[in-house]
Amino acid sequence: MRFRLFAPLVGAALLAAACAGSDTTTPTSAVTPTSVAEAAEDPVQQTAPATTSAGISTSEAGSSQDAVLLDPRESGSLRNHLGYAFPLPPEVPTGPLAQTAFDDLEFIWSGFQTEVNFSGLTVARLAQSGDPRLAWILSDLLRFFPRGDIADGAVSAFQSLTGARLADDPVAARSPWQSVTDHLLAWDLPAFDGYDDYKERLFTLVEPGWQPFFDDADADIDWRIVSWGGVLIDNRQLGDARPCPRGCIPALDDPAVTDASAGSWYPDDGIVFAVVIGDEARAYPRHIMEIHEMVNDTLGGRRIGMPYCTLCGSAQAYLTDAVPDGVAVPVLRTSGLLSRSNKVMYDLVTKSVFNTFTGRAVSGPLREQGIELPQATVVTTTWGEWKAAHPDTTIVARDGGTGRQYPLDPLGGRDDRGPIFPVGDVDGRLSVHDQVFGVVLDDGTPVAFPVGAAVVALEDGGTVEFGGVTLHLDGGGLRAVDAAGNEIEGHQSFWFAWSQFMADTLLWEP
Repeated sequence: MRFRLFAPLVGAALLAAACAGSDTTTPTSAVTPTSVAEAAEDPVQQTAPATTSAGISTSEAGSSQDAVLLDPRESGSLRNHLGYAFPLPPEVPTGPLAQTAFDDLEFIWSGFQTEVNFSGLTVARLAQSGDPRLAWILSDLLRFFPRGDIADGAVSAFQSLTGARLADDPVAARSPWQSVTDHLLAWDLPAFDGYDDYKERLFTLVEPGWQPFFDDADADIDWRIVSWGGVLIDNRQLGDARPCPRGCIPALDDPAVTDASAGSWYPDDGIVFAVVIGDEARAYPRHIMEIHEMVNDTLGGRRIGMPYCTLCGSAQAYLTDAVPDGVAVPVLRTSGLLSRSNKVMYDLVTKSVFNTFTGRAVSGPLREQGIELPQATVVTTTWGEWKAAHPDTTIVARDGGTGRQYPLDPLGGRDDRGPIFPVGDVDGRLSVHDQVFGVVLDDGTPVAFPVGAAVVALEDGGTVEFGGVTLHLDGGGLRAVDAAGNEIEGHQSFWFAWSQFMADTLLWEP
């Protein structure tokens, strides 16, 4: 059983297919290419088979998609990004799980560490409890066993416990795990007491480096919505430019930079994430950020940490030196975990986890000290427009100072079919991958502006103002100010990400 779980998982992590853009090395364990391919959850390269391991035929799922889009089920009002209407959530009991359910869980979990084999029938037997709260366990099992006997048992148990029929959801043809987890997120289904302990035992077997994240009993982490991103933790020391030995998304620390004239290697229509702090401007090419997804840098005399969640289309710049005296400046790293499709970042120094979208520490010593990192505006634009508006800008060097070569399109249209990780129900006011520029007002009110429409309006000489926020162009990208002309820090992201992390956001309409 140990080989069944861990060898394929290490291989899948090293492939990093589920979280494209990672930097990996050749696996050291004796894993055949076939076993790796079978174990990897690969929504980037994978095409739907004729029949999924859960017995859902692609033709059945396709016809269901058409039916759902034309005649949505009247029993639910929440929808996923393909228009499927989630059924009403199942009734959930209170109190502890039945002892027989705990016994079955212990048998399964003991199999992760011993040679004791469990089958899909053992997993399917969880449905006998009649307790839908076990569906979160089924989601976790599907993440690490996406196909085969165990996956079949998990899907069978999920459908029995919840009454949902995965064949109705077109997402399930590509990934039963994504469909199952989308249902649970949309329903906000409660977990049973003790669920976090089972999650900890499973996840820390896969990556012991995640143990500190579970150790804070008062952490503000909802473990239901945390999933594996397909790679392992980046725990390299600050300045270590070597590839991750076991497979991670490696942060780029203090990259080499050049002036604008030496940046002629980058095409003028190439996208950059640009930041200005004090009187210093810098452009970070998107294709380099797609590989590293995290930069620790110094700009304008300030120390910054800059995560880029490729899944959310969101680059943000945090002032990591804005911590109290006596607190070490955080070094931001990618954990290999996701929360509602958003990368989970953490501080290498204290092992504290941050909410990547808000900069608030949610676990560890930095949570105890109430740390919330302030942000600087990130302007998303083209290199040609940015350097024309900011001729004194610098840009990350072609090799980032690492000596490596970066492909100009490392993701290759990965997100063209919609979110590849669970996001639950979506806000239908915009399409999931529409880009919005978002800000949060002093009173906590989030405001979002569709980027395309806002840029067109401003280029035509119009005014874009809503909710006390006024937008201006800066080098082809967007900035925001309040009524007094003071800048409000903001950044772009996909609509699904902004709307799920900024509930009840106001939305400007042209």
